[in-house]
Amino acid sequence: MTVAWVTGASSGIGEALARRLARGGATVAVSARGAAALETLAAAAPGSLMPVPLDVVDPAACAAAVARIEAELGAIDLAVFNAGTHQPMSAADFSAATLRRLMEINLFGVAHCLEPVLARMASRRRGHIAVVASVAGYGGLPTAVAYGPTKAALINMAESLRLDCERLGIKLQLVDPGFVKTPLTDRNEFPMPFLMPVEDAVDAFVAGLASDRFEIVFPRRFALLLKLLNMLPYGAYFAAVRRMTGK
Repeated sequence: MTVAWVTGASSGIGEALARRLARGGATVAVSARGAAALETLAAAAPGSLMPVPLDVVDPAACAAAVARIEAELGAIDLAVFNAGTHQPMSAADFSAATLRRLMEINLFGVAHCLEPVLARMASRRRGHIAVVASVAGYGGLPTAVAYGPTKAALINMAESLRLDCERLGIKLQLVDPGFVKTPLTDRNEFPMPFLMPVEDAVDAFVAGLASDRFEIVFPRRFALLLKLLNMLPYGAYFAAVRRMTGK
């Protein structure tokens, strides 16, 4: 039986993915800061979902969570590092403290979980890791002054680890969602092109996990559009972003 661990599992993509993996026969450890939400989630599938409350900012707690999961459920076969948050920020309200907070959660939160999982999988020479970043990491976008850099760093980190992980027998994938209707995107006060229902996003997520692709993206049209935009010279890029966002 597959043992999976999903962080950021109390809502949105993480919650829906955890449910889907459990329905597929996996035993899933679910982590987030909200213990009550995790207990509610676990009650929906007794025996298949195990709540493991965790603040990913705490490296010792992350190591302890991994040790607990493997002691109680067995070796982690699939780890999905999905915990993260977003706070709009622009030049008008630029704050180094906001940037630092998002880096601690979005980037170092993944690193804190990755370290103990990677070490254990490397010793077994098998395992599967999915790092959830975002298409916002492809290039600079208005109001993503803090969020975008955290996702760009995750993309670069996953790219840098990919070949090393292959040599260690570990399958490492990068997940770059676009706009998915979740409590996080509900905060956005601007038009969100190609906004995707969360269940459709999870369909694409699960299909990607079963594939050999390095990058799992959804919705694909939006990701392709942003990749093409980032191939343009800066003058053309900024003009296109200005037209798209009205900024």
